[in-house]
Amino acid sequence: MRSRSMAYRLRRKLRPSLSLWLSSLLWRRRLVFWLGAILTGLVCVGFAYAADFAFELFGLLTGVWPWAGLVVTPLGFGLCTLLLIRFFPGGEGSGIPQAIAARKLESPTQRNRLLSLRIAFGKVMLTTLALGFGASVGREGPSVQVGASIMLACSRFAGLGRMRGVILAGSAAGVAAAFNTPLAGIIFAIEEMSRAYERRVSTLILSAVLLAAGAAALIHGSGSYFGQTMAQLDHWTDWLAVPLLGVGGGVIGACFARLMIAQARYLPRLLDGRIGRHRVLFAMFCGLVVALVAWATALPVNGTGYAEAKAALNGTLTDPWAFVGAKLLANLVTQASGLAGGIFAPTLAVGAGLGAAIGDILPGVSPGALAALGMVALFAGVMQAPITGFVIVFEMTDNHAMVIPLMAVAIVAAGTSRMICHQPIYHALSELFLAKVRAAGQTGAPGGLKPP
Repeated sequence: MRSRSMAYRLRRKLRPSLSLWLSSLLWRRRLVFWLGAILTGLVCVGFAYAADFAFELFGLLTGVWPWAGLVVTPLGFGLCTLLLIRFFPGGEGSGIPQAIAARKLESPTQRNRLLSLRIAFGKVMLTTLALGFGASVGREGPSVQVGASIMLACSRFAGLGRMRGVILAGSAAGVAAAFNTPLAGIIFAIEEMSRAYERRVSTLILSAVLLAAGAAALIHGSGSYFGQTMAQLDHWTDWLAVPLLGVGGGVIGACFARLMIAQARYLPRLLDGRIGRHRVLFAMFCGLVVALVAWATALPVNGTGYAEAKAALNGTLTDPWAFVGAKLLANLVTQASGLAGGIFAPTLAVGAGLGAAIGDILPGVSPGALAALGMVALFAGVMQAPITGFVIVFEMTDNHAMVIPLMAVAIVAAGTSRMICHQPIYHALSELFLAKVRAAGQTGAPGGLKPP
């Protein structure tokens, strides 16, 4: 009798769980979510190939006619800005601030101004075009907005709910697929996007990253982006590079972040006033400045900078001090133009150049070790996300011997940066997007946003 009552109670407890697991609605929602994650991975890989191909075309053009950038880049900046204003408002810049801002919005209509399939398509197309015209941008930040847009659209279609968690999962999937770094995608979602661990959405993040990174790996391969490097700090004196690059990367990164925030806040006032009627001409002027920097210095300041980062890791980057200054200027001017494109990859390239430059002060230290430390230092200095920076570079170089030095330089750089720039760059920029979306909602303005 007692065993029957125990069996009855057990069935009563298991019945809700069984009905939940056997629910066709639940599995349809999960299937749509999983398909969205796989689609994010495939789109991001296709985005990577398209962007690389576009920049190769620009390299072939300038290789034959070195002065071609003086014509092509300004015209390209103008074209991209015109398309952005007319068809894809809300798709300017990196895309990470838009994803952060969208998590703070409750209205689906307001979220659509920052995350939608239309914006995702425009983001891929315009960032690819920008690289094809010689802009100094990366595709990883845009991949975050693309991933968040795809996952949000799929979740709405399936009626999944938990939109904030879905945006977080889509952002993580975008980073994981873009860098081929699944761990970095998870850390990025926790450290940069949410600034806290959200237990309720951890399964969403893990499953989205797993499926997106797996889909990307089927096409792109599962190896690290820069291959496996064996560089390390051999002697105790080599560890002087950690505080030197940590402080240097923190100071340079914080100054760059403050300039980025300042131009995002104050340029719109000029654009709406003195030059507001000539936004395309302003973008063309920015393109001309980038082209002049590249032509006058004869340095590779266009594009993502991955080739230069690889050269620094191999110890073959020429004139690293000049490259650091010229690339930073090109990054800043490109972002001022309002083009679609991120700063992840250009920041890593500048950091690698900084590490190579420090090699002049610390001769005998492995160039690969200095470049890896420089990448983490500048990334942590600009983003103030030390764990994300350390994990990204670690996964991209697959070098276990550098784990502790990379962690140390990330902590020093982030701490130094916080003393100069008191607000993380992406969160500061996300507040500007929030203000614009809410103001547009109050005025009932149709469509999206005017790019800054």
